[in-house]
Amino acid sequence: MDPSFIPEYNKPDAPGIAMNFDNSVSLLAVIGQEDDFPSAANQVFGLLKEAEDRYPGWPRVFYVEINGHAGDRTGFDEDFFEFQQEFWFATIAHFVTAFDLPMTGGLVNPQPQRNDVPDVLNITAPPE
Repeated sequence: MDPSFIPEYNKPDAPGIAMNFDNSVSLLAVIGQEDDFPSAANQVFGLLKEAEDRYPGWPRVFYVEINGHAGDRTGFDEDFFEFQQEFWFATIAHFVTAFDLPMTGGLVNPQPQRNDVPDVLNITAPPE
């Protein structure tokens, strides 16, 4: 596949994974007020892993909606500011071609998408 290929943005109608006409996949995670950081992280990682398992190597565009979790950090509480700012860029972003987060809007990964998605996500609490 051409490394400069950027798939069309096709946000799925419902949470989950959607195959697109251009041999790309779109993923949609909807994070609710009841979701905490670990459940949200596991939800997005699970979709990522499933997309790679079902459509190995296909370009992925990931959409995330966050409902609730309002706060003073760019409109989000501390956990979901960190989710979008730290966790996403350190853990998820390099496994997708493009993504759309509430805090950043749509961004294209400047590097080729990686497809070596780990089998599991391990979240550890920071030392107190």
